Amino acid sequence: MLRQNLSQRQTQKLSPQQIQLMKLLQVPTAALEQRIKEEMEGNPALEEGLETDEENQDEFFSETKEEKAKEKEKEQTEAEAEAEEPTRDDDLELSDYLSDYLEDDTASYKLKSDNYSSDDEDKSIPIAVHDTFHEHLEAQLGLVKLSDHQAAVAKQIIGSIDDDGYLRRDTIAMVDDLAFSQNITTTEKEVLELLGVVQQFDPAGIGSRDLQECLVIQLKRKLTNDELEAEEIVSLERAVKLISDHFEEFSKKHYEKLQKQMSITENELKIAIDEILKLNPKPASGYGGAARIQHYIVPDFIIKNENGELELILNSRNAPDLRISDQYKDMLKSYGVLTKKKKDKKQRDAVMFIKQKIDAAKWFIDAIRQRQQTMYKTMYSILQYQHDFFLTGDQKVLRPMILKDIAEITGLDISTVSRVANSKYVQTEFGTKRLKGFFSESLQTDSGEEVSTLEVKKILTELIEKESKRKPLSDEKLKDQLREKGYNIARRTVAKYREQLNIPVARLRKEL
Repeated sequence: MLRQNLSQRQTQKLSPQQIQLMKLLQVPTAALEQRIKEEMEGNPALEEGLETDEENQDEFFSETKEEKAKEKEKEQTEAEAEAEEPTRDDDLELSDYLSDYLEDDTASYKLKSDNYSSDDEDKSIPIAVHDTFHEHLEAQLGLVKLSDHQAAVAKQIIGSIDDDGYLRRDTIAMVDDLAFSQNITTTEKEVLELLGVVQQFDPAGIGSRDLQECLVIQLKRKLTNDELEAEEIVSLERAVKLISDHFEEFSKKHYEKLQKQMSITENELKIAIDEILKLNPKPASGYGGAARIQHYIVPDFIIKNENGELELILNSRNAPDLRISDQYKDMLKSYGVLTKKKKDKKQRDAVMFIKQKIDAAKWFIDAIRQRQQTMYKTMYSILQYQHDFFLTGDQKVLRPMILKDIAEITGLDISTVSRVANSKYVQTEFGTKRLKGFFSESLQTDSGEEVSTLEVKKILTELIEKESKRKPLSDEKLKDQLREKGYNIARRTVAKYREQLNIPVARLRKEL
């Protein structure tokens, strides 16, 4: 049986403008210029640049206001005479819109103010021009005498090498790639033979299939140096044997076991390990023209210390000058003349198009302005909350701070604060820091004081840095030392913090 009933439910829907603001808040400063460029390309009514001066604006507004007054008076007369004309309502609506737009203060669209950085010189980051890493390898390939068929296979191998310098693609997969994409028939044996050729290229270790092979290739390359002393040759040969035959024990730092298996002294083992530590585990990383993109951090905020007074500046890239196109203003101005005559559908459609583009431009300008205000308000609250850190740079004085704390201070939603904190950076005299790094949970000390987990991690890092590398501290011993300092945490918590800091377990921190 069907029944009808009434119920009330409160829902919240974001307007298109609010959605646009939320999206803009997530955009870091480094990508904001591109986002604005995309908007201008899609909306000719939006321009970047300073707004016209006040005199020109006043002249423009006063002139159009007079026309509007005359126009409205005539419209009233025409409306009485042509009461049945269906298009007049549309014309009046557009005329009202024109009036509202012309009375708006477009000077407010200038977005810069005193709290923004005036450093506009560095609008682009110069990037040095280099050959790519793969071009570097192909240039060396051109110096090797190979047939066209062999060169094509070798190029496929080079193209399969990743940005770290490793070949992680199976040989059979490369055989298939050549067959299907280039109609070249080859075998795994030929691929391996040509891989041996590529592995002779610089930098040493290139084209290796795993770390073990990478280290062996580099050590053997060193052994080809005719200027080596006898002792150096012995040490390098011992290092080759260590990696080739005892790689697992080496990676796990089972030093006593290695000494027995290789019948060498602790000092001899140490010298061999020192040779290995000089090698590059990622051979492509040291090449300046590698294909990988270098990501430059552009700070969204700048904090300056002026004799103990902290000043917050929003990066000038966050404050572009945006305005409504003068051409579109002139088109609206011309509309005042058009309204004196009867307009056809084509003219009305043109005016509606202008209206839509101007509205979109105004919404975007307003969203950019709100983005600046929201970002500044959020960062200012973080600055006040973590004032001692920004004054001293001492990580131990960071206070426990969660998104809710800043949301309550600013009156913003937690999700809004989260959008500001993500992917944003602040430049301080102690380095450029990620905003997300200032947020942490609290932990209570033995004295009952609330401290940040960041403080505990800092203490943990210092304990590990000072430990004896011959006998590194276990998580249990680290827990005991932290408790001696008043931080009452469990061993599993120590392990969790250590892993978050990317610090290996005690056994892997051991050194001879």
